[in-house]
Amino acid sequence: MRRASALVALVCLIVVAGCGNASDSTPTACLEGSSFYLHKGQDGVLISECLPPNQKPGDLATVGLAMLRATTKLNAEARARPGGAANLQLGYLLGAAERGAEGTEGIHEELIRRLTAAARYSPDNRPLPATFYRTYRSGYAAGHENG
Repeated sequence: MRRASALVALVCLIVVAGCGNASDSTPTACLEGSSFYLHKGQDGVLISECLPPNQKPGDLATVGLAMLRATTKLNAEARARPGGAANLQLGYLLGAAERGAEGTEGIHEELIRRLTAAARYSPDNRPLPATFYRTYRSGYAAGHENG
């Protein structure tokens, strides 16, 4: 009887361990396009929650494309008006994305690299104004802390 109980307990442990973790699933709101990322998340879902550990490759591709579109749009707006709201949002998005990517064993590393390049893009590699970077850093800090 003890042996059967131990066997049942072991099987249950294996099943529970193999079922995955709810934190591995991507919230639905994260998969609905770039507008989610342009509005600092929605419906109580944080941007950082869009990059869970062990994220499914299809979800990562969908989230990555939406984040990259949002980053590209915000970068263009921020270059047009350095120090403005888009500049702050741009930093927030990157800070929140990096927060979400922490502790995911590198599966989001390439996405973060691409987002960073898109966020700091400048035509002809001209230096961006100091105001751009100051505002970006403020947004980044807020996104990393709260996003």
